[in-house]
Amino acid sequence: MAAERHSIQDRTGGNDPDQKMHTYEVRPREDHHGVDLISHMLPFGRLLYLEVREAVAYAKFYSRSQNTVIRVYDAASNVIETHEHNGEFKEP
Repeated sequence: MAAERHSIQDRTGGNDPDQKMHTYEVRPREDHHGVDLISHMLPFGRLLYLEVREAVAYAKFYSRSQNTVIRVYDAASNVIETHEHNGEFKEP
């Protein structure tokens, strides 16, 4: 878990307050019971969901005012879906 979280921080700039991109990964769990939503933006680094669509919906909602990239991986660590969202709420 720490290695995955660390690798996400390396790719997204860590906890840099100037970082405008929220990055999420949706990965199947090793026990084959649902998926993990992983991001440096989450308070505990990951959340458990039963379905991919629920994890993607949460990530989109949680980052609705930020530019967001959500990558869905299969069991072989291949990206099978990518969702990109540009923040809707901008300050004048």
